[in-house]
Amino acid sequence: MRVLLSPSRTPAPHVLMSADAVGGVWQYSLDLAAGLIRQGLAVTVAVLGPAPSEARIAVAQADTGACIRVTGLPLDWTAETPGAVLDAAAALARLAREIGADLVHLHSSAMALADFSVPVAAVCHSCVATWWDAVETGPLPADLAWRHDLTARGCRAADALLAPTRAHALATARVCGLARPPVVVRNGRAPRSVPQRAAAPVAFTAGRLWDRAKNATALDRLAGRLSVPLRAAGSVDGPNGARVETRHLQLLGRLDDAGIAAELAGRPVFVSLARYEPFGLAVLEAAASGCALVLSDRPGFRELWDGAAAFVGADDDAAAAKAVQALLDDPARREAAGAAAADRAARYGVEAMTEGVLGVLRGLLAGAPAQLGGAAA
Repeated sequence: MRVLLSPSRTPAPHVLMSADAVGGVWQYSLDLAAGLIRQGLAVTVAVLGPAPSEARIAVAQADTGACIRVTGLPLDWTAETPGAVLDAAAALARLAREIGADLVHLHSSAMALADFSVPVAAVCHSCVATWWDAVETGPLPADLAWRHDLTARGCRAADALLAPTRAHALATARVCGLARPPVVVRNGRAPRSVPQRAAAPVAFTAGRLWDRAKNATALDRLAGRLSVPLRAAGSVDGPNGARVETRHLQLLGRLDDAGIAAELAGRPVFVSLARYEPFGLAVLEAAASGCALVLSDRPGFRELWDGAAAFVGADDDAAAAKAVQALLDDPARREAAGAAAADRAARYGVEAMTEGVLGVLRGLLAGAPAQLGGAAA
């Protein structure tokens, strides 16, 4: 096992990592924290936004070896004012000094707008401007425009930027006016140990159903066309007041890791008709479990899954229903599609993600920020 620096010669580098428990950033942060710790680093995870339960935190600490601290600070996309975002960034900078961090790894570039005394890497998981480009039309409304301004300024303030796909890196560079796109480091997920069951005659989706980018209305229309249930894991109510109404989806509510694993053990046909998806951890989890994939024809999905998924228009529920039903009606075809997805998913593991991030962090520790525009996978 390689380590970043020899622990016999110097203390382990300490990384302060921000995270939130609302969506995929939580699992990304835990998987990355565990990977960095295996490589000899110490990691403190600072949770912003709604706090996870004490039990969830205890499990996360036991599984990763990281120290998890709930800050009570707002997320950049739920904060009510620019000052609230800047205050949260300043609080993270103080925390970094308090714990003696050597590096800071942020889940939002806007949080780089503070007086950090150590190098800062920021991951461009998503942003309001790229979201708006994919979901809406016209200029950004005032409430999003100031958030975008902070994001763009934070991109320039960070010592290194990362993005999970080249498609999203290029989109981020375009909307933020960056001279170079972020470094591409693919997200990864650890394989689940839940035994597979016989293929279940159902379709499945998972994500923040309240987020218009996830296109739950099209999923609901699709569900009305299928001969089997389309089971949907995720909340229909968002922390920002957003809500979606459905008629045909079989709503499961928000499931924990064990609940998602139980659904995927039956290898349902996994569907995402997202209009905006910088990466899609739910798709990766489904693919790793051997689920056949039916995905919206978005640049990021094409980049990751071309040749291992069926693609349809994001709002073409008729084509999506045809693709899902064809897989359900042909077990051999469904099995082959699931195997192809699993083979592709093996490329996007936690170790590959950790190595990609380590490449950036090593450069920052050495005082030479990573050359932007590279790729880890």
